[in-house]
Amino acid sequence: MCGLAGFFNYQFIADNTILHLQSMGKSISHRGPDASGTWYDADTGIGLVHTRLAIVDLSSAGHQPMHSQCDRYVIAFNGEIYNHLMLRQKLEQANQAPAWRGHSDTETLLACFVAWGIEQTLKVTVGMFALALWDKQEQNLTLARDRAGEKPLYWGWQGDTLLFGSELKALKAHPDFKAKVSRDALAVYMRHNYISAPQSIYEGIYKLLPGHYVTLNSVSNIDTATPKAYWTMNQAIESGIAQPFSGTDIEAVDLLEHRLSQSIGGQMLADVPLGAFLSGGVDSSVVVALMQKQAQQSVKTYAIGFDDPRYNEAQYAAAVARHLGTEHTELYVSAQDALELVPQLPSIYCEPFADSSQLPTFLVTKMARQHVTVALSGDGGDELFGGYTPYLFTPRYWNLLKCYPQPLRAALAASMSRLPLPDKFLKLAEVMGASNKESFYRSIMSHWGQPEDVVIGAKEPASVLNSSDLWPETDSFEHWMMAMEAQMYMPDDILVKVDRAAMANSLETRVPLLDHRVIELAWQLPLSMKIRDGKGKWVLREVLYRHVPRELIERPKKGFSIPLANWLRGPLRDWAEALLDEKRLRGEGYFYPAPIREAWQQHVQGKRDNASKLWSVLMFQAWLDEQDANSITL
Repeated sequence: MCGLAGFFNYQFIADNTILHLQSMGKSISHRGPDASGTWYDADTGIGLVHTRLAIVDLSSAGHQPMHSQCDRYVIAFNGEIYNHLMLRQKLEQANQAPAWRGHSDTETLLACFVAWGIEQTLKVTVGMFALALWDKQEQNLTLARDRAGEKPLYWGWQGDTLLFGSELKALKAHPDFKAKVSRDALAVYMRHNYISAPQSIYEGIYKLLPGHYVTLNSVSNIDTATPKAYWTMNQAIESGIAQPFSGTDIEAVDLLEHRLSQSIGGQMLADVPLGAFLSGGVDSSVVVALMQKQAQQSVKTYAIGFDDPRYNEAQYAAAVARHLGTEHTELYVSAQDALELVPQLPSIYCEPFADSSQLPTFLVTKMARQHVTVALSGDGGDELFGGYTPYLFTPRYWNLLKCYPQPLRAALAASMSRLPLPDKFLKLAEVMGASNKESFYRSIMSHWGQPEDVVIGAKEPASVLNSSDLWPETDSFEHWMMAMEAQMYMPDDILVKVDRAAMANSLETRVPLLDHRVIELAWQLPLSMKIRDGKGKWVLREVLYRHVPRELIERPKKGFSIPLANWLRGPLRDWAEALLDEKRLRGEGYFYPAPIREAWQQHVQGKRDNASKLWSVLMFQAWLDEQDANSITL
């Protein structure tokens, strides 16, 4: 895993460009502490910087930015290409291979670009990555991102300068960065607790969408630079549903185990120590089980435990580890351990991010990094195999509500909202006036249901969840919900959370369930092989039960969560009160103070649990505090 950044300005050549590149690289040195390199072409105004976390080929032959042997291309690459040895073999069989200087996947990728071109190379890769590729011959720059969105890539113009990088920190380190906070993106954030691609917190700065690449030259601008897809989740969804798996249950389990084993085997390739996160749930347990089956020695596994038994699952992870024979390490953390991390969050997450499980995620990656440089995780199973609870109850609730006219439901909801009801009933009141099942689900998943009533001057932009023209054709409401989560929550919350937490600790994480071949198979499987007998992830569970006894797994899921509601009423109360001060909110001019103050008072008085809603405001306020005052303009 590494970090990359750079700029492109054909018209303006500064004397201190190398210093600018070094500054951009230093800002993301945590992503690659082992080495750094810069490359700048004064004739064209293109500069690249790379910070390296050495994983494959630890020698200087893996140093970046790297030049192709024909000297046409220069690349800065972040990620791993798991099938790069097979790609080398194909090049050699076709007499298209150069005289290899080392065995890094970056060198393989460059040779493929030379032989096959950009789009074809991207299509044949199996991996996670973000990259910047300069073509000296055509004098253009290509930015590309992996299919599932495991690795981040920001880009955008500031004046005549194109800036790009793995994190916003790198773009902000360039003197041309003057972007304003985007109130529209802030509205998206208030709804979801994260900012969905292609938006970023800054106007004019974007996230490259997963599975896309964009090629830019000296005359490109935001109006002419159109990212192009080489793979999309929608295509995988529609193709899978159109050509469904028609075999038996046993054949489906066999095929999924084979596909997962193939992915995990490829992702165990590393020249440094490797391990895995193990929570004791289905997803992480199946990854570890299939790792241990292929490993020559005990797999190193890591789990976080909590002193509060309501949130602790470490004993379940330990039981799975004992059964599989892994070398297991666990760390029990107190509330104080997590609370001490809160001030660091705005720096770790370079734009506002409010999934509170970011705290235990950081702690488990920090622990793992003491022993290994690479860790596999079980993320992706819920979105692909129907594991989230809303997939089970949302269709049932909607089928009940839709029997009543929408105006009647809306009127009843308005009446209920004024009554001192328990939280669950008040949440129902917020969503029961929905006009269709899609808006019903969107309301359920929203933190602030009407962000434009909270963010001053905002207009919530289109997203996958609110734009029907971006929806794939699906065969059920459940599959539609899974499609939405796979394209927003998974890449823009789950993968962001893990990437920033791990990279802050210089740990590479890999997600074998998000191998595109696993994704494509998942969408071929009928819904009945995912949700069965009131439980999700049926087929994934069946793979797991071949290796781990059912009784070690079958239990209510607590999730990777913290007692945030209690903390905000207790040890975090003074910190929160300062950030939510009415005078401060009014002076900054981002939020209408009234709804936020009302939510805060309801929470501290114990009338409602508004922890999730308030955490989004608090994380923005803390992020705002952390920013360089000269780079923030209203």
